[in-house]
Amino acid sequence: MTDTGPRKTWPPALVATGGWDDENEEPPVKALSPEQAAVVKSALPMLSPWRVLGMQLVVGLLCVAVIWLWTASGVAMASALYGVAAVVLPNMLLARGMTKRVSSATGAAARFMGWEFLKIGASIAMLVLAPKVVPGLSWPALLVTLAVCIKVNWLALAWRGRRLN
Repeated sequence: MTDTGPRKTWPPALVATGGWDDENEEPPVKALSPEQAAVVKSALPMLSPWRVLGMQLVVGLLCVAVIWLWTASGVAMASALYGVAAVVLPNMLLARGMTKRVSSATGAAARFMGWEFLKIGASIAMLVLAPKVVPGLSWPALLVTLAVCIKVNWLALAWRGRRLN
C-alpha cells in the first residue's frame, strides 16, 4: 500500500510559522508563580475522595433500602449490598493510595495508574466472586445498585461545580 496523498501535519499553525522556537514568540504556556498558584488553588477547592466515598455509601444504602422495600427479598437486599461493596471497597483502595504526598508529577501519574489498576482488578474480582459470596444472587439488584453508586462520582462533581458558581 502506497501513500499518494499529501501528508497532514498537526497543528497547521506550527508548521506555517515554523514552531514555537521563534525568538519573538512567547511560549504557549507560562509557569505560575507560587502566589498565582495559591490564588488558583484557593479558587478551586478540592473535593475530598473520602467525602465522595461517604456519599457513595449513603446513596448505596438508600438504594439497598428501596430494593428491600420494593422486593421484600433478603436475597435482593444482600445482592444490592454486595453491589455497594463492589464500588465502595475498591474506591477506598484508590482513595487511600491517592491521599499520600508525591514529590513529582510523574510520580503522581504513576501512582494514580497503579492504584486505579488495583481498584479495577478488585472490582472485577468482587464481581466474579459475587455468585459464590451471595447465594442465589440477584444480578439486577446488584447491577442497579452498582450503577447508582458509580453515578455518585458525577453527582459529586456536579455538586462541586454548583458550589463554585
